[in-house]
Amino acid sequence: MSPSPTPRRLLVTGHRGFVGQNLQAWLPASAYADHYTLVLPEAPYDVCDAEAVCAMVRTARPDAVLHLAAQSFVPQAFRDPAGTFAVNVGGTLHLLQALRDEGFAGRLLYVSSADVYGAVEPEALPVSEARLPAPRNPYAVSKLAAEALCRQWHFTEGLDVVIARPFNHTGPGQDERFAVSGFARRVARIMMGMESPRLVTGNLAVTRDFTDVRDVLAAYFCLFSAGRAGEIYNVCSGVETQLSDLLARMLETVGLQVTLETDPALLRPNEQVRMVGSSDKLRADTGWTPACDFDETLATLVEWWRQQEYAI
Repeated sequence: MSPSPTPRRLLVTGHRGFVGQNLQAWLPASAYADHYTLVLPEAPYDVCDAEAVCAMVRTARPDAVLHLAAQSFVPQAFRDPAGTFAVNVGGTLHLLQALRDEGFAGRLLYVSSADVYGAVEPEALPVSEARLPAPRNPYAVSKLAAEALCRQWHFTEGLDVVIARPFNHTGPGQDERFAVSGFARRVARIMMGMESPRLVTGNLAVTRDFTDVRDVLAAYFCLFSAGRAGEIYNVCSGVETQLSDLLARMLETVGLQVTLETDPALLRPNEQVRMVGSSDKLRADTGWTPACDFDETLATLVEWWRQQEYAI
């Protein structure tokens, strides 16, 4: 019997964030556990510090890189666009330079965002990678700029890079500033008697494309093994879900009844009313398909928030 191949050293930037923390919990029990060894920076570093990034890469000696590090909250990007660009574009440039300087010969998976597509008319749904991006906020602009930078390095430096554009995804550990996690925390608090059975929301008539974070992680690893270099891939369920339906499913899953109220102050002007993506390219090239039951995802998220509230 031939010996098993040595696991590839996978450097993960942004490992303390929502997706990075879920990766650390998900990988050991996944089909990829024997193929990758996570290499996490031992000490905090600033992606805006080129020397620090270079030192981190030199220590890690990666065979593959998952670049998650980003400022990803849109309202913060409006408040501080320069800081958002410094992290999302400047930090990506520093990583690219460090990988080149250290002789990196593996694959870089750059995690962008479906937010780069901007406003999409209903007749153009579902969104495919062929659509020209038209970002409408500083976060999305920074992500598109970093995408272009990565592809430029692919064309001129020969870097093996694949770009992922994830749509909405959720799971334990997500910041409550994001809608689904915010709903889950309030539902958990109501269940625990910490709040009255009343939820104040923004516009629940909008639709989005939701995926469990574990399915998103599985897609990333499919792209490491089977994605085409220099290509862009949507990572999404391909299912359009109205926020009101998602919230109803969450409440039904945990057996809770609440009163819903709309706060006009929470309504966003010029908000995208409908959004759903096409993952046909990802599925065709890698064989990926979502595997998680999303009702279970919602129940798990509520339970995670219950545990957080108990711990406070």
